Amino acid sequence: MFAFRAPRVAAVLVAAALGCGAAGAAPDAELWERWTAHDPAAEAAIDHAPWDRLLARYVSAGADGVNRFAYGRVTAADRAALDAYVAGLAGRPIGRFARPEQAAYWINLYNALTVRVVLDHYPVASIRDIDISPGFFSDGPWGAEVAVVDGEAVTLDDIEHRILRPIWRDARHHYVLNCAAVGCPQIAATAYTSGDLDARLDDAARAFVNHPRGVAATGRGLRLSKIYSWYEDDFGDREALLAHLAAFASPPLAAALADSPRIAGYDYDWTLNDAAGAAPASH
Repeated sequence: MFAFRAPRVAAVLVAAALGCGAAGAAPDAELWERWTAHDPAAEAAIDHAPWDRLLARYVSAGADGVNRFAYGRVTAADRAALDAYVAGLAGRPIGRFARPEQAAYWINLYNALTVRVVLDHYPVASIRDIDISPGFFSDGPWGAEVAVVDGEAVTLDDIEHRILRPIWRDARHHYVLNCAAVGCPQIAATAYTSGDLDARLDDAARAFVNHPRGVAATGRGLRLSKIYSWYEDDFGDREALLAHLAAFASPPLAAALADSPRIAGYDYDWTLNDAAGAAPASH
């Protein structure tokens, strides 16, 4: 799913129907050269404190181990703070920053924009009901232009498939991009920063792999998240995927992966990750 620009009309019509990988494979990681600029010597850091505060107020951990966002509790003042945070990020000349700072920037921006899109259309049962992407068969918001970054209109798909995936080529990024669904990896309770990003990528991978919505060992084999099917290009073939899962698995899951490595199927829950009035997590 790509933004509706003249050179990519055909891609819009085909990919917008997929709904963030909702059917078949995800869009290809197609590099957008515009965002490859960076300054390895740059030491400047981007302030993500406003996003941190919003997450602290509205993210809560459910009894099922899934983090949820209390969309219905967001105040007008906090909605304005979210808009200001996104505007501040969007106005940054991001090409002047070092790669680690850029990675945290794009991840936080993606997650903040996702929350903002949901708030714009709340209440909804699923983010896939927000059909604002271009194309006759659009499914969800991923192909819609939702921000103007450094003078360039971007979509959620642009950030994921044309910036993060092709530039960093790190499958762990899938564990920190939240698409507002229960089946998705967690929406983090704190903002990502360049200083701790690598460690938190590992933490996020472990959290998802060891939760049943990521990997579930059954008597008939492994039930995996559809993320691993949609993004086969990133996780690799069956052997590479099993090795990836084993690298983050707890001892019981690691034993199950070794004893019964058959993949029985893939699952995904598109229900909105809505806390529905639950108290925010304490930090």
